[in-house]
Amino acid sequence: MRLDDQRESDNVEDRRGSGGGGLSLGGGNIGIGGIIIALAASYFLGINPLTVLNLLSGGNPVGPQSAPAAHKPPADDPMTHFVAKVLASTEDTWTEVFRANGRQYEKPRLVLFTGATPTACGTGQTAMGPFYCPGDHKVYIDLAFYRELKDRFKAPGEFAQAYVIAHEVGHHVQNLLGIADKVHTAQQRAGKAEGNALSVRMELQADCLAGVWGKRTDTMKKVLEPGDLEAALTAASAIGDDRLQQQAQGRIVPESFTHGSSEQRVRWFKRGFESGDMNQCNTFKAKSL
Repeated sequence: MRLDDQRESDNVEDRRGSGGGGLSLGGGNIGIGGIIIALAASYFLGINPLTVLNLLSGGNPVGPQSAPAAHKPPADDPMTHFVAKVLASTEDTWTEVFRANGRQYEKPRLVLFTGATPTACGTGQTAMGPFYCPGDHKVYIDLAFYRELKDRFKAPGEFAQAYVIAHEVGHHVQNLLGIADKVHTAQQRAGKAEGNALSVRMELQADCLAGVWGKRTDTMKKVLEPGDLEAALTAASAIGDDRLQQQAQGRIVPESFTHGSSEQRVRWFKRGFESGDMNQCNTFKAKSL
């Protein structure tokens, strides 16, 4: 991606540097190895990462280290500056889209953390992967996830990394439009399978909105280079529910999907990217995903 001359967002909150990025476990500390085990169990098998961490700590209570005060990233931290530029590009894109539809876009904050951090949605942890909290309108990410994206999911490249942020910002857009509240209410009345199906439509719509961001950002600023789109599609495919389940348990259980298959995630990202139109992202009215 060509981002060298792009502005950086002021809405990045850096909470890193709290002593190694581990989790305090009854007076001890679990490092990145234990966190990765918990991440795998959570992502592949649906096991609460806290359960795994409790087992690894011998049953002692798991709690986050206190979050340090937010601070400016060091001048020589290229990844922090990269995500600040990506966030700025989402701000510019969605401000324009909302304005064109007679609305005002409220910019989210991007929180960088290691290990664990408090959020309005409970304790955020590395094992959860990147996530959006509608309670405080913040996107949370431990940048160690990008190593996972490259090494474990075989999805390297800056546009693949940017796609991750754009997807979570897509959830923020859903929140601002009231979609998230409607889905949450419907899920409370639904059974497990129906609730999972609603979650799939929610996630695929966020993929589509990430595609809209990619198209409109490139149209405005010409940031994409050869191979960038393929990198994002590789990332979307790598984290499809079917592929993750096959790798983890050797079988695929569609009714337990919460994010969509690899094919679906690629299709909806491409739909947003090819159209650049958020009105093309209504997964809830689509007869076929």
